[in-house]
Amino acid sequence: MSAPSSGGASRDGYGAALLEMLEDDKVVVIEADLGKSTKSCLFRSQKPSHTVSLGIAEQNMMLVSAGLASSGYIPFASTFAIFTERGFEQVRNGIARPNLAVHLCGSHGGIHTGTDGSSAQSIEDLGIYRTLPNMAVLHPCDDVSTKALTLALKDHDSPSYTRTVRNKTSRVYTEEEASNLRIGQFSYLKEGNHVAILACGVMVQEALSAHSILEEMGIKSTIIDVHTIKPLDVSSLYDIACMTCAIVTAEDHNVIGGLGSAVAEALVGLDFSRRIPVEMVGVQDKFGQSGQPSELMSHYNLTKEDIIEAVQRVLKRK
Repeated sequence: MSAPSSGGASRDGYGAALLEMLEDDKVVVIEADLGKSTKSCLFRSQKPSHTVSLGIAEQNMMLVSAGLASSGYIPFASTFAIFTERGFEQVRNGIARPNLAVHLCGSHGGIHTGTDGSSAQSIEDLGIYRTLPNMAVLHPCDDVSTKALTLALKDHDSPSYTRTVRNKTSRVYTEEEASNLRIGQFSYLKEGNHVAILACGVMVQEALSAHSILEEMGIKSTIIDVHTIKPLDVSSLYDIACMTCAIVTAEDHNVIGGLGSAVAEALVGLDFSRRIPVEMVGVQDKFGQSGQPSELMSHYNLTKEDIIEAVQRVLKRK
């Protein structure tokens, strides 16, 4: 894995992927007033004939997308993560229940959104969509991986929800590395046998930063980018748990229902020769507030230092 480099926001990767689908007339882009923010506006500017702008009508966006999917199109629908929740009943009954391949993208998710405040910071979206049968749930860590995984969704025959973020993050992958990513498979960034750190979204970079410090402390950590939270890569999780016997999860999301919950639920159903302790770094069942992203990440204990402390705790429990 190459060293992280400066990059864009994961929402930029979503927009870039849509541009690469311009030649496919089955692809239709759906917007609910926020195309400039989600970056679907890039597709609209090039192919307005295959873009449907519905205004502030998220419930309608979900059902229009369902209708298009049932008619043989491949709809990519986007708005802010928090606003996708307005259409949850339509997603449940109109998209997930009939298993229609509608691909939702929720931008500006998590505490990392910053100054927009708690009303705009969706810290429950991953958990909400993870509860729906047939739904894949993705949270890529950078613009390059977001582009690659969004392109892969074009051939995914079930519905999906992808969370992206507004702020620029370090680039974890090269284009070549990202081309090897697969929906539903863990991506190994670093390998070590003392502890495994499973992270998603903006927390992947925090985990990589923690890895370097832990290495100086003599602690060897495996770092996993869990870009697909559902379906979870249970086979790889089993192998990692057997190798390290200690797991830390890291997410910019409520610890209830998100990555930490998914990992814990999976581990309960697996057969191990010894107990596998888990520590969860995430939002501790609280709403967000307004502030700069770095300030909020520190306030809610979502930093590399918090990951290191969680590693130290979990190693004591081995």
